[in-house]
Amino acid sequence: MEAGKRKTEEEQQTLVDRKRKAEISEPPPPTTTTTVTMNAVETLVTQIQGLSGSPNDVVALHAHLNKVDEALRGESARLLPFLDQLDPSIHSLGYLYLLDACTSGPVSKELAANLVLITSRFITSCSTEQIRLAPEKFTGMCKRFKDQVLLIEAPMRGVAPLLVAVRKVQPSSEHLTSLHPDFLQLCLLAKCYKTGLSLLEDDIFEVTQPRDLFLYCYYGGMICIGQKHFQKALELLHNVVTAPMTSINAIAVEAYKKYALVSLIDNGQFSPGLPKYASSSAQRNLKNFCQDNNLGLVKQVVSSMYKRNIQRLTQTYLTLSLQDIANTVQLNSAKEAEMHVLQMVVLPIQDGEIFATINQKDGMVRFLEDPEQYKSSGVIERIDSSIQRLMTLSKKLTNMDEQMSCDSLYLAKVNSKDNLAKENVSFLSLCWNIDK
Repeated sequence: MEAGKRKTEEEQQTLVDRKRKAEISEPPPPTTTTTVTMNAVETLVTQIQGLSGSPNDVVALHAHLNKVDEALRGESARLLPFLDQLDPSIHSLGYLYLLDACTSGPVSKELAANLVLITSRFITSCSTEQIRLAPEKFTGMCKRFKDQVLLIEAPMRGVAPLLVAVRKVQPSSEHLTSLHPDFLQLCLLAKCYKTGLSLLEDDIFEVTQPRDLFLYCYYGGMICIGQKHFQKALELLHNVVTAPMTSINAIAVEAYKKYALVSLIDNGQFSPGLPKYASSSAQRNLKNFCQDNNLGLVKQVVSSMYKRNIQRLTQTYLTLSLQDIANTVQLNSAKEAEMHVLQMVVLPIQDGEIFATINQKDGMVRFLEDPEQYKSSGVIERIDSSIQRLMTLSKKLTNMDEQMSCDSLYLAKVNSKDNLAKENVSFLSLCWNIDK
């Protein structure tokens, strides 16, 4: 019995040894990581399709997308085909996460051309309610979209989509978003100045990042310069120069240079000093005016000086020959004087508002009175519109003043000043008593 038992145990041990040798000699099965990953993406696409209906489902989908976001970025090169299975107007949140992952890695010029088309369609048709659940991701995707249109050297293609993006991510027209500067930059590069002006008409009261305000005012000022709206340009550039800053930055320096030139164009003079409320950094550093890319503005300054001198002549003379005008304002010829006068007559709002006629036979210029009597319905409408706007601004300022008066930091600063004043009074009283 014992011999038979030992034989059975030896046979079992032999079988185990053979099995181990077979496992060691066999090659490992091929890896299925890629297949599993792609299956996971397909499953995710199905979940996006099923959870994009009700608001509660979208919130649940958002939580799930945040969990798999890092894994999606790791597969960015393979995700583009899956976008075809989603409708950007219905599955906006899921589409955003996939598109964001697709653009997270390096992008070639060829791929950028395709992504620009896909992204512009998504921005135009996506659901505002869904993308506002992930505003930072939407903003980051739009900023990369701007980089892509610059990469393919087609800034015009990004203007309209970014304007839509600004309106969708903006809680109200009073809020400055991180996309405002990017939109205005594309308007500048594409020379779409009028489109940029449409955004600059909004009154801004809410700002999150100071850098966004600097760039918004700087690019906005340049757009107004392009449209020869010099007073609005001065207002925006003035905001950059006088904004609170702990240290000087390149944006403020460039804004100061353009502010000086535009002041000469619009006012005929420039005061190098800054207002008292400008930051100490601006007061210390914005004094050096070095060579840069402001040649176009410098030329406009020279032209503006001639036109301003011609405008002064209208206060003294009723008629004057073109040659006399040329001699008085130091132009080279009567022909050049005629060119400046014609520009001022044709474009009065932009170039100084003179009213004149030129007699081509004898070269005499006759200066006229302003024909506008300011009694038309259009003038009344403009005045009424200005009054309404000022009333709205007054209410806003009152609300801002009330909010600031309740701010804990402001109250702490005021109290510290009051305490310091009381200590000074006590110290002076003590000194007075000692002297007595």
